[in-house]
Amino acid sequence: MNKKLLEKLQPNARVTIVVLLLCGIITYFFGHEISRYIAIGEFVFVLFFALYMPLSMRKRSAKLIKYIETVTSNSETASKDAFLNCPLPVVIFSPQTQEILWSNGRFVAATGAKERFFEVRMSDIVPGFAGKWLLEGKTESTDLYTLGDRRYKVFGSLMRSSGDPDNIMAAAYFVDVTEYAETFDEFVSSRLMCAIIMLDNYDELIKNLSEKEKSAILSAVDDKISDWIIGCDGILSKYDRDRYMFLFEGRHLKNFVDGKFDVLDGVRESIKAGGVQATLSIGIGRDGKTFDETYRFASLAIEMALSRGGDQAVVKNRFNFEFYGGHSAEVERRTKVKSRVMANAFGELIGGASEIIIMGHKHADLDSLGAAVGVCCIARKRGKPAHIVTDLTSTVAGDLVGQLRQTPEYEDIFITAQEAMISADSRTLLVIVDTNRPEQVESLELLESVNHVAVIDHHRRAAQYIENATLNFHEPYASSAAELVSEMMQYLVDQTDILRIEAEALLAGIVLDTKSFSIRTGSRTFEAASFLRRCGADTTEVKRLLQSDFETTMEKFAIIQGARIYKPGIAIAFSEVSESRVIVAKAADELLNIAGIQASFVISPEGEDVFVSARSIGNINVQVIMEALGGGGNQSTAGAQIAETTVSRVSEQLTAAIDTYLAGFAQNT
Repeated sequence: MNKKLLEKLQPNARVTIVVLLLCGIITYFFGHEISRYIAIGEFVFVLFFALYMPLSMRKRSAKLIKYIETVTSNSETASKDAFLNCPLPVVIFSPQTQEILWSNGRFVAATGAKERFFEVRMSDIVPGFAGKWLLEGKTESTDLYTLGDRRYKVFGSLMRSSGDPDNIMAAAYFVDVTEYAETFDEFVSSRLMCAIIMLDNYDELIKNLSEKEKSAILSAVDDKISDWIIGCDGILSKYDRDRYMFLFEGRHLKNFVDGKFDVLDGVRESIKAGGVQATLSIGIGRDGKTFDETYRFASLAIEMALSRGGDQAVVKNRFNFEFYGGHSAEVERRTKVKSRVMANAFGELIGGASEIIIMGHKHADLDSLGAAVGVCCIARKRGKPAHIVTDLTSTVAGDLVGQLRQTPEYEDIFITAQEAMISADSRTLLVIVDTNRPEQVESLELLESVNHVAVIDHHRRAAQYIENATLNFHEPYASSAAELVSEMMQYLVDQTDILRIEAEALLAGIVLDTKSFSIRTGSRTFEAASFLRRCGADTTEVKRLLQSDFETTMEKFAIIQGARIYKPGIAIAFSEVSESRVIVAKAADELLNIAGIQASFVISPEGEDVFVSARSIGNINVQVIMEALGGGGNQSTAGAQIAETTVSRVSEQLTAAIDTYLAGFAQNT
């Protein structure tokens, strides 16, 4: 609140007396004869008011001092002078209502007011002040507060009357720490930050270009980056053909964030060659204890940006990741070289393991289970025992599980997490498929108890991911985990080693995640499907695995019937009763078949939690939206589970996340 306005709002006896006197004089000299009697009455009232107000104020102040003496009578050093002559600004207020009861002259001077405050809220005098920390038993505030042009650390204590324990007052002492705060702010602002800037489609961009054209393209990228960092007084150095290192002070990070890292848009929109748009990825490390740790944070950030599809900025500190951008569609940038290298490394890991345990995400679907079956095939070829950990009561691929258990090779393949932990030893290899988030695996305890872990996943990496994996085959450009496993199988097993049910399980996983090859489908996807078809996969049987029963279909369409268009191209549907995840996911898929719908969201209760399934067929990145709700996925398929909440509350959170995303998307376009 404005300081001058506060002064005007304070009770001022002198002003009141002057106004009343003026009214009385006007009434006496300019009114009728009867009015003069009224004026005389006004003069008498003013005289009484002038004598009563100081007496009342002194009486109130004396009562307060007496009360303070009562509540502090147990202290030997307590006296009324402790507050009156305190060299610090002191204010006494009610912690429940924040109403000021008394303040000393130094507090009044610090606020710039002319008179002491009475019956005014602390938050009106000290912006942002909250006294809850006193009621919580704390003796000092965690925040600094500003009075005038000075900054204060606030210490406080509660005072209780011995006669009435419920009568509580709080005393707050304001310690001027302006110089310390300014020094600390300067220290934080001047701390070194390290950014790694990468031209993440370098090979595709310069392919088939002459040396002159290459030089022109790379020079244009250099100019864009140089223009972006003007005014930062940092150091920019190109240390590889497609990588730059940028060192700058922390005070400039806010400008980059406020500008939405507009260099990403500038490069993408203005630099292209052969129909390929140039894209940058930026990884920034901050808050490292040493320069080396800050650089490692930057390296982790750029790795995270690339694993999420590139064309975005990621900031890594000691605690978490922050993401900016990531609105553009992913472009396939995979090579068979990486698949071959990963296949050979994976084969060596299996060869050196005593047993193989495969685990996917909770509520295993056809992609998760299909990828697990492919790993079992590789283990069988290498002569290693393998087991799949999954909850058979919650899987949405029950038909496939039933068919597998009728096959001799898979009679005893499915075990529980407890059984896996009992059988595991120091040489056990745990293979995680179709997820990279530790909280999404079937058993977090099993993940934490096994020393050797391999991860095979196609989802864009979230802030929390499985770290320190022995092998991490992570390709966000792949359609499915089944596709990645199928590629590795081409290098590790012969076609004759693959059972028909295994080929069909893998193909079903690919068909499920690509929505019958309609989304997230690249040339490598068709190559993997062709390989599985040659291995004996029957497309008719795959279709049967994807079929729904009559009840499921009717429940799916009941959800769709209640859908509404929230924004152009965005549909949201609700289910007031708990539905299985497969029904919710299929309802979200079905909504995309409606003309004009680019993204769909279906919300359904699940016990005390609420589950959200999100799908996209256009430029809308549903992973970014789901991450705002604590979920994840990839650009076209994502989901979130929010604990202990309601459908209406999640609906509000979802629409807010969509609005935020669309606002950022509009700025980028």
